[in-house]
Amino acid sequence: MDKSYKWLTTKEAAKHLKISPGTLNNARSTGTGVVIGFSKIGSRIFYDESDIEDYIKQHTYRHTGEIVKGE
Repeated sequence: MDKSYKWLTTKEAAKHLKISPGTLNNARSTGTGVVIGFSKIGSRIFYDESDIEDYIKQHTYRHTGEIVKGE
């Protein structure tokens, strides 16, 4: 079964996450913070929308006691 991709640019992904593109750039460069897999095609960076949705689901909590230190 083929996976269907919906590619987002850094700016589009940041807007979806309601963060600045700079925050996403820094996370991608340092491997800390909002760490989401990306694809580099030529000099362009793309994020798969499903990876962004997965990140949001993995970081959704009912109360602060569920948050693991360092996340």
